[in-house]
Amino acid sequence: MGFTKDQLASYENGSVPDLIGPDCRLLFVGINPGLWTVATQTHFCHPSNRFYPGLRRAGLIGFEVDPSVGMTPGQRSAFMERGMGISNIASRATARAAELSKEELVAGALRLEELIGRLNPTVTAISGITAYRRAFDAPTAAIGRQPARVGGSALWVIPNPSGLNAHETIASLAQWYRRVAASAGVM
Repeated sequence: MGFTKDQLASYENGSVPDLIGPDCRLLFVGINPGLWTVATQTHFCHPSNRFYPGLRRAGLIGFEVDPSVGMTPGQRSAFMERGMGISNIASRATARAAELSKEELVAGALRLEELIGRLNPTVTAISGITAYRRAFDAPTAAIGRQPARVGGSALWVIPNPSGLNAHETIASLAQWYRRVAASAGVM
């Protein structure tokens, strides 16, 4: 099952709640929800997104997420029980992340810093170097572990799993996911 263009358009400016349990040690952070994500209420949920296939290849989840319906309640629980969570820099859904203003990204970074301060995950892994540079005013940042910390959380920038990022594969994303998971102690 898929969604029509009109159905997806109806989700513009919508949102999806954070997926965070009480023992979040590894917080994955997306740029903002896509329209498909809002339609399924599942972060990183689009048929071309490689987030869940990469997590599965990395050995962090043992299930497949059906992009036509999103995560089941049992999958959400298993994800959080593993000590992982998901949030976004900006909460407003768009068809493309490029539609976000710098002001939205900066405001989202401030909200994210507050969230990290409350949760205190061991590692925060932000998916997408360009959005990270804009949101956190770090124009020379590179992929990998950042010298800055947010609260007690080590900060990593990892590749964006979107199908639009042609530079990455499921295998290369899985390597990044294993690295941040090992750093967070969830392997």
